Amino acid sequence: MGNLRVLELYSGIGGMHYALQESGIPSQVVAAIDINTTANLIYKHNFPDTPLWNKTIEGISLDDFNKLSFDMILMSPPCQPFTRIGLQGDTADPRTKSFLYILDLLPRLCRLPRFILLENVKGFETSSARERLVKTLMECGYNFQEIMVSPTSVGIPNSRLRYFLIAEKSAGQLSTQTGLKMLDVLPLPAKSEPAEQPRVLSPVCQRSGQPEEEVQRGGILYKLETQMDAQRKVNQNRDLSVREIQDFLEPQMEVNLELHLLPPKTLLRYGLLLDIVQPTCRRSVCFTKGYRRYVEGTGSVLQSCTETKIESVFTGLDQLSEEEKLQRLVKLKLRYFTPREVANLMGFPQSFSFPEQIPTIQRYRVLGNSLNVVVVARLLQLLVSER
Repeated sequence: MGNLRVLELYSGIGGMHYALQESGIPSQVVAAIDINTTANLIYKHNFPDTPLWNKTIEGISLDDFNKLSFDMILMSPPCQPFTRIGLQGDTADPRTKSFLYILDLLPRLCRLPRFILLENVKGFETSSARERLVKTLMECGYNFQEIMVSPTSVGIPNSRLRYFLIAEKSAGQLSTQTGLKMLDVLPLPAKSEPAEQPRVLSPVCQRSGQPEEEVQRGGILYKLETQMDAQRKVNQNRDLSVREIQDFLEPQMEVNLELHLLPPKTLLRYGLLLDIVQPTCRRSVCFTKGYRRYVEGTGSVLQSCTETKIESVFTGLDQLSEEEKLQRLVKLKLRYFTPREVANLMGFPQSFSFPEQIPTIQRYRVLGNSLNVVVVARLLQLLVSER
């Protein structure tokens, strides 16, 4: 087939580019496009030879796109219009403008790309933007398949459930041939949480827009979690198809523990809300761009002192004075994951690095906006295999 000419839209810090390399597909990124200046600095640092366009997508003409003569589009459009905790503005959100421009431009290209891969958050699958995408692909003669999948399906102990679409311009039937193969490429962990299982989307699922069944909260345990929450974590940690957290940590001698310990104020205020993992755990929650700036729902923290039993710290904690609470909590030596460790859990290779001038808080931010490299690589292999 020869080297594929690839256009990387919303290129960010290069997650798609790394996935392309990981897939082993002979290819060349002919242009990467993004307007985030911090992300572009990081991208250029790691891919100095790739043409990087610091432009808005809707500011690029049809003629400019035609000149690139690309065989594949990789893209991860802004997710904010579709997140469950956001305003869910969908196509009315200004941040969707560039994606709608792509859909308008696609049928007018001199030569349609053979392959397309798109990633977005859970919630995109029931959006009007997704309906527009599917309509455009069908009108252009693409076969496509959609899936919801998390990195736990490729053995990585991190939950990051995402929507993916892969499409091919051909006479074949990608949607029927590939749907069954997807679950071979992205197998189910033995005891995965239902919401984290790879799920090839059916037309009924795609259109229904029905929310998943909400977990009903029950009795309170020693932390602010239900019996169901606690049992889910136990099940995840028993899943031997997923690797342990310690496989993704930096060597202890390379981590300045003092720089990453949670401050006393954070321990006292948010101690009961923290998602705490140990090096031998096989789970962690999704790291978001707010990691280390905010506490609740932005990512797990690591218990560095594993000799201290977590139950002994939290049992009866609410009955103690603040000084006594703090004395207990500091025994765990809870620390944030370093940016390098977050990158490891997102599948970035060791060759990935940050320019020295990028502040730590910005490193977390751009990682939180990125994707899991290994999951995308598996899907790319499936999309292009045997072609």
